[in-house]
Amino acid sequence: MPLIPEEPQIHEQAQGPRATPASGRTAPTPRPVPGPRPAAPPRPGRPGPARPAPPAQRASRDAAVTKPAPSGPAAPAAAPAAPAAPQIQLIPASPEGALDAAEEAVDLLLDSGRTPGDVLVITTGEPHPWAVHELSFGDAAYWAQHDAGDDVFYADAAVADRAESRAVVVVALSGGPEAAAVTALSVAHSRAGALLIVCGDPQRINSLLGAGV
Repeated sequence: MPLIPEEPQIHEQAQGPRATPASGRTAPTPRPVPGPRPAAPPRPGRPGPARPAPPAQRASRDAAVTKPAPSGPAAPAAAPAAPAAPQIQLIPASPEGALDAAEEAVDLLLDSGRTPGDVLVITTGEPHPWAVHELSFGDAAYWAQHDAGDDVFYADAAVADRAESRAVVVVALSGGPEAAAVTALSVAHSRAGALLIVCGDPQRINSLLGAGV
């Protein structure tokens, strides 16, 4: 007769432990029930709460962190950043209308949120009526208004170099000699912190600015 192959026993091995011992085997002797434990230790396989490092180890680590670096040549100090050049805005105007154009520019600045103390106006022709009025009380009273810094200040090109820097400087090329225009633009460019507005002939202004004024 042909031999009948034995049935594979894989399913027997894949089964887990039985609840009752197999026939012919002696059941293991039950272990005695342990008494109460004094304190619940951390569960097996999970670390307990981390313990602080010993003082000696912490001190050595701190010492390693605070160890001074070896002395060497000092790094050169960074050069101070150069002040940013002001933005330049040109407003076409004739010498006769430059002062009115400057007044409109000041009104727009104040309407946009600029405070009066932010604005300096420099004229090249006849002095502004405000400057004439303040100078009637004397030179000291006139410059006291400048030092107060709470209002728009109007200065002739001849004395504008005494004025301090302000955020916005408006130049009205309202006449006068060419030297007055050169002085006004030079002083205005050095005093303007953020914005320089020039009212006059654009071709003349570009020529003066291109010459390095």
